Amino acid sequence: MAENFRKEIVQRITKNLLDIQILRLIQTQPMWGYKIKKQVETKFGVKVGHGALYPLLNTLEQKGFLTSQKQQKGGRTRKVYTITSKGKQYVETYNNILKEQLEGLDIK
Repeated sequence: MAENFRKEIVQRITKNLLDIQILRLIQTQPMWGYKIKKQVETKFGVKVGHGALYPLLNTLEQKGFLTSQKQQKGGRTRKVYTITSKGKQYVETYNNILKEQLEGLDIK
């Protein structure tokens, strides 16, 4: 039963905070769009359409949280995203706020 709750909660967090989850993924290593899409689906069990993913990546880049660089790989050009120091600060702030929220609850 707890595993079912876990899966549901992870999916809700991912859907509602997709930008932060994507930044956390890219923080582990630079990635291109299709790899990000597959990682989100595998790790969080959430389907992400290209129509949602790429505008979000563009927004994160415009905000200065990501940078992108085109790379040639096997005859294809990929846009590889890397997290910036500003993006890392954003994720760290999110983690601190979440920790404060969880520790600040007096549930008895």
